[in-house]
Amino acid sequence: MNSSRFEISIGEALSAHGLIVRGGFNFGPEERAPQGPSGSPARAVVVVGQAGASAWPHFLAWRERQPKELRDPLDTWAREVIGAVAAQVGARAVSPSDRPFVPFQQWAMRAEGLRASPLGLLMHPRYGLWHAYRGALLFDTEIEVAAGEEAVHLCDACVAKPCLKSCPVGAYSGTGFDYAGCRSQLHSGAGRQCMSSGCLDRLACPYGAAYRYPTDMQVFHMKAFVA
Repeated sequence: MNSSRFEISIGEALSAHGLIVRGGFNFGPEERAPQGPSGSPARAVVVVGQAGASAWPHFLAWRERQPKELRDPLDTWAREVIGAVAAQVGARAVSPSDRPFVPFQQWAMRAEGLRASPLGLLMHPRYGLWHAYRGALLFDTEIEVAAGEEAVHLCDACVAKPCLKSCPVGAYSGTGFDYAGCRSQLHSGAGRQCMSSGCLDRLACPYGAAYRYPTDMQVFHMKAFVA
């Protein structure tokens, strides 16, 4: 695939839905790659996602046309959109929630050179913690895109680490995430602030403030987590 097809056909198709290319790379000959569109092991992957709330208005407009009882609407929307783009460019679309699971976080780290924050979310030098990966495109042929070089990791320069000090139940620590403690807090009356504004630890991060999700988007994600 030539670079113009990669940048124009894929990028423009995604931008109509508020999504962007988040990098890509070619699989090495010794790697166990998932199936490409032909059924043979893929030769390349392009990671798809969003920066800030860029995709949110597009999702909301789509959601209004769907049944209220639809389960996992954001995943459903992303599959629909990225699947349509895949059909345009001769790729196979995969989602982070598809089974068998593919190593999306490793792909993202390789594609953009990112590292995990103390919260487990990947820290982006521009977007901070306010970005997401919604899917990927698998190709039967190699693509002309360089693998991401390691980006500046903002967490290294952050001494205060407010992201580890703002949760009322200390759900995040240097040793992992207290899933049960977090859910228990959110299900109780004490978790109203978290449910109405978003994860307090994530909000405490000083980076990428211009890309911070709007309140309704954060509430949506909190409700999905509790459910």
